[in-house]
Amino acid sequence: MRPEANNSTTAAVKRRYAALLAQRLETSPEQIFLFWKGRVALYALLKAIDIQPGDEVILPAYTCVVVPNAILYAGGKPVYVDISPDTFNMDVDQLEAALTSKTRAILCQNTYGLSSNLEKINQIARDRDLVTIEDCTHGFGGSYQGRPNGTHCDAAFFSTQWNKPFSSGVGGFAVTRDARIAQRLHAFSSKLPHPPFRNLATLKLLYFVRRYLLTQRNHWSLVRAYRWLSRRNLIVGSSSGGELEGIAMPENYLYGFSKTQSREAIRNLVQLDAWQREQKLNAERYTDFLRRHGKNHVSPTLFADHSFLKYPLLVNDRDAFMAAAEKARINLGDWFVSPLHPVESNFSDWGFDPARFPVATRVARHMVNLPTVRSDPARVSGFLAEHLDNIMGENAARSLASEHRSSSSNPTTTADEVFSDASRRPRTKINAVP
Repeated sequence: MRPEANNSTTAAVKRRYAALLAQRLETSPEQIFLFWKGRVALYALLKAIDIQPGDEVILPAYTCVVVPNAILYAGGKPVYVDISPDTFNMDVDQLEAALTSKTRAILCQNTYGLSSNLEKINQIARDRDLVTIEDCTHGFGGSYQGRPNGTHCDAAFFSTQWNKPFSSGVGGFAVTRDARIAQRLHAFSSKLPHPPFRNLATLKLLYFVRRYLLTQRNHWSLVRAYRWLSRRNLIVGSSSGGELEGIAMPENYLYGFSKTQSREAIRNLVQLDAWQREQKLNAERYTDFLRRHGKNHVSPTLFADHSFLKYPLLVNDRDAFMAAAEKARINLGDWFVSPLHPVESNFSDWGFDPARFPVATRVARHMVNLPTVRSDPARVSGFLAEHLDNIMGENAARSLASEHRSSSSNPTTTADEVFSDASRRPRTKINAVP
């Protein structure tokens, strides 16, 4: 098999994909820029807005570690803001206190499919001449106040990893209506090397495994095998070992997008509307069940702006809950196992102190995700009914925040102890299908 080349056929497939994305984002294909992964799209955006050493980028203290990684790779400094217990997004009331004369940009994260307070964040940014970037890795296909996610800020980036709204295996893209940013993104993306043949061959193998070999019976073993291989850089994974172990950019980080990824993305994108209808319907069922039993749930007031890539649920003992789900063959997710998912120690490497962010820190210790698509909601609800005692009650996130403030006032408690005391025993690692 010959390596995929940047020929006219490749360009045509990528143009078709960009046109489909642009149609959904109500923009033009010229404002869409494709990358090997979503984090590369973020890195490209940061370079396009000319982030310089020491420039500060604001982001929520509840995210994936690849986000602060991209900021650090670009030469910036991540500055974290705690999250709201109602939305799991940045607490906008704490935003202004984090701003300094060095602040250059604000990342507006869509968490689990929900964007919130974008108009307030944009107003704060306009008053200070700051750039806003939507982190829409969870949010493609959804909307905020009637407009598509990714169209509310100066720019946005998206992910098309395995577990995102639709998948190209790995992949991502950026969008902007700012002509200056677009010009710089074009210049940057046009110089990126093509993904290596080995990476694309591996992706095709993974497509085959996911499509034809993955079953309920072998789900857990394949997930663990995939994670083990990807962390050791033996297979194309969501994150390489280097991204999880330190803040130096891995050698295999900066690649462009391929025809292989474009075709897989187009194949899955046509199913997105049906998937998102199913997600919303299942979320309504979960909220109804949990409300009737006095348990924490996503408020119906948030449904209009929520696309429910995942349904967040707080439990008392996550290890026990996840182990029981595995035994019952319920495919729960574990976003996020820490405030900088999936890193669980050495937070100082990323300039993060868990003790300063009580809501994010406690939420991350108790969070699981209910499946919202390609699942049996009746089976999931039956599982929840059997484990009601392990599901936290209403207003659980606010209770956790209050509890944490009390414990973190102890001067003998270190930052790592505040987070990791519930994570020292072996943890059942479960996520959505690879």
